[in-house]
Amino acid sequence: MVEEVKLFNTWSSPFGLRIVWALKLKGIQYESVEEDLTNKSPLLLQYNPVYKKVPVLVHNGLPVVESCIILEYIDETWKQNPLLPEDPHKRAAARFWAKFGDDKVISSLWAILTKEGKEREEASVQAIENLKFLEEELKGKRFFGGERIGFLDIAMGWLVNLVPVTEEILGFEVIDKEVFPNLSGWMLEFSGVPAIKENLPPHDKLVAEFRAYLATAPDN
Repeated sequence: MVEEVKLFNTWSSPFGLRIVWALKLKGIQYESVEEDLTNKSPLLLQYNPVYKKVPVLVHNGLPVVESCIILEYIDETWKQNPLLPEDPHKRAAARFWAKFGDDKVISSLWAILTKEGKEREEASVQAIENLKFLEEELKGKRFFGGERIGFLDIAMGWLVNLVPVTEEILGFEVIDKEVFPNLSGWMLEFSGVPAIKENLPPHDKLVAEFRAYLATAPDN
């Protein structure tokens, strides 16, 4: 039986990008369905009626939603090039840090970009504290997953395209190479892997989209 694999996504979504990378690393053929988030398709709303968001993976007609859950589904369904470690404690740790990234790191970096004055300063302090945890987690490792890309690398991979965008818009470094040598090295290493590099959104296009969003967004 020919498997049907569809990914409902939008080109700029850092969460959708996780799924693209995972499918590419596993060598899974899929159909990409580009969504306009200002005019969501009936199929997207049908497949994800609770959150009404991308990404949505549809495998043989059955939808899976939420990017980290989709990553685990992909890893359990297609066994080649495993993403999560075999060791239960290491698996739990990877899930923990992925959740930390989504709950803490993204929000603190987003606050630097969208706030001003004292609020931006406070967000910068919080972001640095959060990034220090990741810096320590990478100590002595090539990737978060060890010597090869794993679940946590993909979950934290948004750093390699959104941090440079943030730095260009703000005009200063968010991840200083001297303060965060491990994290900076990981970003270079990760973004240089062909499956990652070939599927990164265009930097200039992302900068333009973020600038447009910030120009029209209500005060935060």
